[in-house]
Amino acid sequence: MDCLFCAIIKGDIPSTKVYEDEYAYAFRDINPAAPTHVLVVPKTHIASIDAVSEENADTVAHVLAAIPKIAAAEGLVNGYRVVSNVGEDGCQSVKHLHFHILGGTKLSEKMA
Repeated sequence: MDCLFCAIIKGDIPSTKVYEDEYAYAFRDINPAAPTHVLVVPKTHIASIDAVSEENADTVAHVLAAIPKIAAAEGLVNGYRVVSNVGEDGCQSVKHLHFHILGGTKLSEKMA
């Protein structure tokens, strides 16, 4: 498998880590769309939300539970946005489930 995020998790590609536990890895986006832009990924390869199943739902739940901890550590006390792109039309650029935490400023109400 040739997955950018799997390589980042393994340490083969450098990243600016902000959080890590047994199931989740979080790092700063290299092309931030907001003052705070962190990607949160499961350490197990899951292609996208479309690939979430009963077998991996516990891992995904753990990753989701890490998001408020990461947001708090990043100082996002006034709110933030969580986004996960799925598939071509959803502009998913890396085929590994990931959640964008965006914040640090008042975000636009428009999503597109």
